[in-house]
Amino acid sequence: MAQFHAACVQLNATDNLETNAANAEALVRQAARDGAQFVLLPENAFFMQEPGKGPPPFFGEVVDRFSQLAMSLDIWLLIGSIHPSSSHGRTWNRSLLINNSGTLIADYNKIHLFDVQLKNGEMYRESDRIDPGSGAVVTETRWGRLGMTICYDLRFPHLYRALAHAGAQFLSIPAAFTYTTGTAHWHTLLRARAIENGCFVFAPAQCGMHPGNRRTYGHSLIIDPWGTVLAEAPEAETGYIMAAIDTGKVEEARAMIPSLRHDRPFTRP
Repeated sequence: MAQFHAACVQLNATDNLETNAANAEALVRQAARDGAQFVLLPENAFFMQEPGKGPPPFFGEVVDRFSQLAMSLDIWLLIGSIHPSSSHGRTWNRSLLINNSGTLIADYNKIHLFDVQLKNGEMYRESDRIDPGSGAVVTETRWGRLGMTICYDLRFPHLYRALAHAGAQFLSIPAAFTYTTGTAHWHTLLRARAIENGCFVFAPAQCGMHPGNRRTYGHSLIIDPWGTVLAEAPEAETGYIMAAIDTGKVEEARAMIPSLRHDRPFTRP
């Protein structure tokens, strides 16, 4: 069992990379000063454009900058997602885990891409410009095993079940959830993923208005394995939330409701 403090940073990213990176860095520094040992940034941490326009590919410089930051602050850092080049002018939507030595420990490419048409006219087509990932990721941290996902993955519970069966005790779900879908589903889905799998959930989010009149839901959350919300950010304010994490709560929840041991094969209807 281990204990540590985790912080989820809530951002309002625009199409100005340098400004976004500076805002994120300032909040990471504040969280670390307040005792956070693991700090998580949201999806599209350093760049958001209007729907239909993907962010330009970038990788090296911003990753180096935040790797140095993690090392200087002696923290583990999750960059919720950035967009390195894939092929043919497309990108990945990639989450990165960096340890307190500034070393990239693991990365994860978003598997499920957000292609939706909402009743209010909002339309998103991630697959027009982003390649889907194909592999689930569970990685070791100094406190336990982390299953890495991104935003729309949240709607695919079989992914989280696989992560839990692979040993995940924590689930990272950095997001830029739309205001419309967030209002309806954000809290319910995140609590369900925590409860179903007996895992802590870390869900740093984008908030407020972005280029192209895009609005995200905010409400970054830290949830324990019993489904209790330990910390929640406001709807439209940047900042960070922090909670004390006791990994013993994972085994406690799984002992009371041992559903991970009760999965059974069945024939499809």
